[in-house]
Amino acid sequence: MSRSHLPAQRPVAPRGDHAAPSPEPASVPAALPPEKPPTARGRAANKPHEPDEQRATAQKPDGPDRSRVVAGKPDKQPAKPRDAFFDNAKYLAIVLVAMGHAWEPLRGDSRAAAALYITVYTFHMPAFIVISGYFSRSFDASRGRLRRLVTGVAVPYVIFEVAYTFFKRWANDDPTYPISLLDPWYLTWFLIALFIWRLTTPLWKTVRRPVTLALAIAILASVSPDVGDDLDLQRVLQFLPFFVLGLVLEPEHFQLVRRREARILAVPVFAAALLFAYWAAPRMNAAWFYRRDSAQELGAPGWSGAVMTLAMFGCSVVLTACFFAWVPRRKTWFTVLGAGTLYGYLLHGFVAKGSRFWDWYDLRWLHTPLGEITVTLAAAALITSLCTPPVQRLFRFAMEPEMKWAFRRDAAEIAGRGGARRS
Repeated sequence: MSRSHLPAQRPVAPRGDHAAPSPEPASVPAALPPEKPPTARGRAANKPHEPDEQRATAQKPDGPDRSRVVAGKPDKQPAKPRDAFFDNAKYLAIVLVAMGHAWEPLRGDSRAAAALYITVYTFHMPAFIVISGYFSRSFDASRGRLRRLVTGVAVPYVIFEVAYTFFKRWANDDPTYPISLLDPWYLTWFLIALFIWRLTTPLWKTVRRPVTLALAIAILASVSPDVGDDLDLQRVLQFLPFFVLGLVLEPEHFQLVRRREARILAVPVFAAALLFAYWAAPRMNAAWFYRRDSAQELGAPGWSGAVMTLAMFGCSVVLTACFFAWVPRRKTWFTVLGAGTLYGYLLHGFVAKGSRFWDWYDLRWLHTPLGEITVTLAAAALITSLCTPPVQRLFRFAMEPEMKWAFRRDAAEIAGRGGARRS
């Protein structure tokens, strides 16, 4: 990316913010004897069993191919129930994202805030990206899923990139700030990264050892200063292993971290992480966690890029597993908000950036313990309100436009409309 955060070891130009498969069916039971016509229950029994993996991905963002029709009628299968665990995880992860953005201006005056910042930045976006990868497993580049990728990711990217640019022109008194779809600003890097990652999903489902290959690509990016800033490619490549990890995970892996033993073990792990972050806060360049620069651009020797990439990946995976261990499995008051996390992610950026443009953090009391607590609670309240169903309905035109006019109708859709008219 190019224009927001703070470097540490040497001046780095300000950059944008740092921060966010369908298996084979089971065997079909033997058919009933021909002399006994199957009952409704019997017909249901003869259906292929739905794989566990497919059930667990009922809420994947790709969703069903809405263009399919059956017997000349649109496919209107009832929506499968959402998994409360993943909705809870997405909501809690996005709350941590908002808190991290709120803590950033406080780090210089508070070592405790800096330690929390480093700890959260180790896993909050990796957790969000792992979930995104997990729900992208069924992406197969079919017509319906490509449409949804365009309308649900590419179009919001264009809309919010333009909206953020005009906001910066107005709020930061910078009327000449250019619109550039090749240079994601602030939070929009995640949308372009998700677009690229999901397009490559069929490749990762084909190769052997996909996580190892993705890590190798991330290491090469971390030692390659010539990658450039177009499409924030450094972040796309350095965060790639977490998306691929999500692609290869199975429901059983999430069952492991949801056990009681995992929840207990997560306590000392997080405590150790906080202690290390407290020690590292004045010594470590936090820009490593943004993954938007190569090692050389951070003023470090090239070989350190490989070491830091592997070390941070290991730490991020461990803390992400601990985070998942603490996520509630049952429905809670915030479960419904999990469906609106991308709304909250993109919309809260206007307030997060506006607070810097308008010098809200110049108030000295915000840099006291009481002020830090107030900022934290305010960030949580803001992101929560922006994930609510009313906000989703209000901004659905930008986040989930249907855009039927932009796509060709396939033969199935045309046949379906013809059948509907005749009936």
